Amino acid sequence: MGLYNFYEKRIFPLILDPAMRSNHPYRKPTLSRARGRVLEIGFGTGLNLDQYPPGVESLTAIDPMDAVKERVQQRISAVPFPVERHALAADGVLPFPDASFDCVTVTWTLCTIPDPVAALVEMRRVAVPGSELLFIEHGQSDDPKVARFQDRLNPFWKVIGCGCNLNRQIDQLIEKGGFRIDSLERFEIDGPRFAAHQYRGVATA
Repeated sequence: MGLYNFYEKRIFPLILDPAMRSNHPYRKPTLSRARGRVLEIGFGTGLNLDQYPPGVESLTAIDPMDAVKERVQQRISAVPFPVERHALAADGVLPFPDASFDCVTVTWTLCTIPDPVAALVEMRRVAVPGSELLFIEHGQSDDPKVARFQDRLNPFWKVIGCGCNLNRQIDQLIEKGGFRIDSLERFEIDGPRFAAHQYRGVATA
């Protein structure tokens, strides 16, 4: 195992878990409309699990990362619905028939997927027509000065963040993936401005 591979597989998940807990206040409002059979793209360490509403019947999770296993299993065991995990890249062909899910969720994930449009096309294929994509993502700032800094920093940030991109235009990606955006909020959270700009909303398959 090379040094960077060791960092990506062993060190980065340990950093990511506590870092992403700071976003917890934004999870429940984002996921409040989830229902039925839910597909979550970018499961990470399972921080969304206890933020889902009672209408969720089951959760199918897609994420190539498989780390901090004991902590993740504790979170899975604490929720009332079954959780099925698949260690897969989201931009490949998903192993599900068309119209398999009543809802799709993505939280701080589209920044990292190598081909986010391909992933979104697959999400739409496996979603029931008319069902919802619930999303919150960081991305390109609407402040031109910050956006230019994001562009300059991005090549270095992708290495530190194991593929995370600072400057993606999330709303445009979702529309290119075939979804119709029904509502969109853009706002900044606490933290360095180059990583603070958020896109949160609901889109229809």
